[in-house]
Amino acid sequence: MWFFARDPVRDFPFELIPEPPEGGLPGPWALHRGRKKATGSPVSIFVYDVKPGAEEQTQVAKAAFKRFKTLRHPNILAYIDGLETEKCLHVVTEAVTPLGIYLKARVEAGGLKELEISWGLHQIVKALSFLVNDCSLIHNNVCMAAVFVDRAGEWKLGGLDYMYSAQGNGGGPPRKGIPELEQYDPPELADSSGRVVREKWSADMWRLGCLIWEVFNGPLPRAAALRNPGKIPKTLVPHYCELVGANPKVRPNPARFLQNCQAPGGFMSNRFVETNLFLEEIQIKEPAEKQKFFQELSKSLDAFPEDFCRHKVLPQLLTAFEFGNAGAVVLTPLFKVGKFLSAEEYQQKIIPVVVKMFSSTDRAMRIRLLQQMEQFIQYLDEPTVNTQIFPHVVHGFLDTNPAIREQTVKSMLLLAPKLNEANLNVELMKHFARLQAKDEQGPIRCNTTVCLGKIGSYLSASTRHRVLTSAFSRATKDPFAASRVAGVLGFAATHNLYSMNDCAQKILPVLCGLTVDPEKSVRDQAFKAIRSFLSKLESVSEDPTQLEEVEKDVHAASSPGMGGAAASWAGWAVTGVSSLTSKLIRSHPTTAPTETNIPQRPTPEGHWETQEEDKDTAEDSSAADRWDDEDWGSLEQEAESVLAQQDDWSTGGQVSRASQVSNSDHKSSKSPESDWSSWEAEGSWEQGWQEPSSQEPPPDGTRLASEYNWGGPESSDKGDPFATLFARPSTQPRPDSWGEDNWEGLETDSRQVKAELARKKREERRREMEAKRAERKVAKGPMKLGARKLD
Repeated sequence: MWFFARDPVRDFPFELIPEPPEGGLPGPWALHRGRKKATGSPVSIFVYDVKPGAEEQTQVAKAAFKRFKTLRHPNILAYIDGLETEKCLHVVTEAVTPLGIYLKARVEAGGLKELEISWGLHQIVKALSFLVNDCSLIHNNVCMAAVFVDRAGEWKLGGLDYMYSAQGNGGGPPRKGIPELEQYDPPELADSSGRVVREKWSADMWRLGCLIWEVFNGPLPRAAALRNPGKIPKTLVPHYCELVGANPKVRPNPARFLQNCQAPGGFMSNRFVETNLFLEEIQIKEPAEKQKFFQELSKSLDAFPEDFCRHKVLPQLLTAFEFGNAGAVVLTPLFKVGKFLSAEEYQQKIIPVVVKMFSSTDRAMRIRLLQQMEQFIQYLDEPTVNTQIFPHVVHGFLDTNPAIREQTVKSMLLLAPKLNEANLNVELMKHFARLQAKDEQGPIRCNTTVCLGKIGSYLSASTRHRVLTSAFSRATKDPFAASRVAGVLGFAATHNLYSMNDCAQKILPVLCGLTVDPEKSVRDQAFKAIRSFLSKLESVSEDPTQLEEVEKDVHAASSPGMGGAAASWAGWAVTGVSSLTSKLIRSHPTTAPTETNIPQRPTPEGHWETQEEDKDTAEDSSAADRWDDEDWGSLEQEAESVLAQQDDWSTGGQVSRASQVSNSDHKSSKSPESDWSSWEAEGSWEQGWQEPSSQEPPPDGTRLASEYNWGGPESSDKGDPFATLFARPSTQPRPDSWGEDNWEGLETDSRQVKAELARKKREERRREMEAKRAERKVAKGPMKLGARKLD
């Protein structure tokens, strides 16, 4: 029977990557890139090959191997595993790069910022302070070759070969025998008399001065070059001179050196160092301190290195959200750091967190997610949007806070291309119908119309035929002037989706009624639309062969390319700029209605077909009730504070940006029909809702929809300002769906009958519950032994 000896190198869980070792390491060790066999995660492997006749060097390597295993500190190279055989020594550490190679690569890429160097030197000095003050150890090898950089840009102290005890036990410092390393020795070591008075850290601090000189000026040619600071920053020069002073007694302790450099105006007194120090102690910080830190972090990220943001800030942000209850404050820096990630990394690290955030009941978090959706929507796939995002987002349509309802409407522009047939053509249209008919905020009704016009091209042909004409017609009858303008612009933006019969028999009659609208802006848009539709009808009348070309999009499948005209109007939805809604909500604040004052939610007809109204109403009401029962906390104050902090809700300067974006869209959007292109060239798409500057009060007549008489049984004390020019029947109901046949078909009497039946059902249910309670209070038969009487 044969027995084969096991090969320890082959059984080692780490392997070398077959490539030449990295240079820049004078001494016995060779640095190789490696990986873990099981996972493939990258590591660095320091290899020492035992050679005959080099016993002294072998002992030095074994001593370093032992130091690596026993010394643990965040600023010292992290030991992972090791292998010791008769032929070699392997030390496995975190994946790092020698500082010399790292600096050379950064210079070629544009140079290393002083912020990065200040934090790197801070880490090396902190490691030396740990060794000399806490462990009473002298490193004895501080130089460029002993410093390494990990993937986050953190500097780590290595090169533990020549370390010895500061207390004298274990002998003196080991002999190096390598000229490249001995040039960093301080001048007092050449004095063999022993009369020079020095501190235990004096030699290492001299070598630290040599390291600082090399970082800023390149390789040290000779010791005399230290007299000239060269490119060392002026804020660091005084402290550098203390390190390379001829008197070893005055060289500062590493801890005091850090204090001096971190003093106000010092080299290490900057936002980057402060951020790193906070991240190192974030686990012991108070929640209020964490909130303030994350709020201010976003402003500084642009000046921080990309690797630092990806590998150090991002993990802390994810941890703070997952375990630290940081809430919405992590969103802004999280998405800012996400820009540095590849698509694959974004899917792995950011998207799971975003999906989880959407299920949160924290209103501040939800509104920030909606405001910043354009930053991550491209990384969301359709199944995730339809099954995990959209079901949570639609609850915002029923929210009592107008700001959330508005942002939910805006977010549909980004979600619509990824929604499936049921969510887009059924569920979303049901909510849009409710908002346009019942929302008390006129600007939200206006933006609902705007959004519908922009996503019209994504709807199916049957839904477009059933919804668009009725929806825009309803908007033209809204008491809010901007909503009427949006209705006209909606017709114009989706002009290619209507048949000639619809243009002549349904759209033009509606537009003609607006030619006597009390608002001139509405009349102007109506006249433009009428001329454009008439021109379209006239061209087909002159040449009937054009009919097929003109109506090619009417029955076509949903496609984003058909919304060419829609792409150039209402630029707020793409840019995220605050719309008219926010300003008017702030100008006319309303309190959340009590339970008795909440209007009964309309009966949804989400499938645009005849269904059992009681069933739909019950399902919709139960969903709304479940949402309102969630524990929201102090939601009104929280939402107000969020709105005050967000730039998207400010009104100064952003309207002009919206105008610029919209105008650029007008210039780039060209329709094959001259009338439509001339309309877009005039830049009239936003005139209906671009409000005046924040210093000006809202225009006269701008009031909430609740102030007008909507045709209900109650009479309003205030007169209808549109009654003189735009009379409407006072008893006309506001239907809750956009069905083709039910725009004028719902009767007031039928609605009252339904309301009466619902009231009777509630009354009967209440009486049944009271009877059951009375029965439970009456004791029936003898009580069981040991039972406790509760009454």
